[in-house]
Amino acid sequence: MIAAVVVLAAAGSFFQLPSKNIGCAYDANPTFLRCDIRSGLSPRPRGKCELDWTGLEIKPTGRANPSCAGDTALLPNAPVLAYGKTWSRGGITCRSRITGLRCTNRSGHGFTLARERWRIF
Repeated sequence: MIAAVVVLAAAGSFFQLPSKNIGCAYDANPTFLRCDIRSGLSPRPRGKCELDWTGLEIKPTGRANPSCAGDTALLPNAPVLAYGKTWSRGGITCRSRITGLRCTNRSGHGFTLARERWRIF
C-alpha cells in the first residue's frame, strides 16, 4: 500500500491541519479525497477491515465512507490548512476548524473528522 502514497504524492496534493493529527491526500484521476486521523477513528467503524481504519474518503458525488488502508494520507511536510481556511478542488471542499475538519462534495454529502468523533452525512 505504500505505493499508493507514492502515486498520490506524484499526481495529487496533500494538506494537514495545524494539530498535525489530520492529514488529507487528493487525487484527480480518479477524483477523491482521503483524510486520515493519527489518533484513529473514534468510535471504530462497523464492518470488516483487513488493514487499519485510517480515516474517511469522499468523491465529488455520493456519500463519504470510512477508509480501510495500509498506508496513510498523513505527511509530515504537507502544507498546513490553517484553522478557518478552506481548501477546494474537483467538486470537494474542506474547511479547517479548531474542532476538526469538515468536507463536503457537490452532492451535499460529506463528513466531519475530529479527535473525539467522526460523522458522515
